Amino acid sequence: MKVVDEILAFNEEFVENKEYVKYQKGKLPNKKLVIISCMDTRLVELLPKALNVGNGDVKIIKTAGAVVSHPFGSIMRSVLLAVYELEAEEVCVIGHYDCGMASLKAENLIEKVKNRGVSEEKLETLRYSGVDFEKFLKGFDCVEDSVKQSADVIHNHPLMPRDLPVHGLVIDPETGKLNRILNGYQEV
Repeated sequence: MKVVDEILAFNEEFVENKEYVKYQKGKLPNKKLVIISCMDTRLVELLPKALNVGNGDVKIIKTAGAVVSHPFGSIMRSVLLAVYELEAEEVCVIGHYDCGMASLKAENLIEKVKNRGVSEEKLETLRYSGVDFEKFLKGFDCVEDSVKQSADVIHNHPLMPRDLPVHGLVIDPETGKLNRILNGYQEV
């Protein structure tokens, strides 16, 4: 059976047995916190447990490397919505050690794109149209610096309230240990 078919079969039983009842919460985060975290699979259950947050406590935005790369992209839009529409009062960028973004090289990813059937002609059209693959597919060298840079994009955004704390943390994906990189309370 294929993955989505397995998911849908499980979901039928989940709904039929009313398993959803224990997860029903309001849409506003109880702890008034929005988290930008990496999409790494090791963090799916570990991160909430290490932070002592449960369903309904926080808004979690997942993206590769916990990177906020553009001040007017979809990640920043989600942060702004969490603050203004969902009453989040703090933001926390949480990167992690051993992140795949730390070793990401545009040329390696482009090679994989070609191996999956995207033609060189299509890549050239994108380059001609202004896509800078080196910038678009850039990783980072240091997770701590990346967390600080993403927090800086959020903190200095022209639509972000000046009194809103933006924190930076790095989690160990093996142990769940958190290291504070940026204390948002000191920045406001």
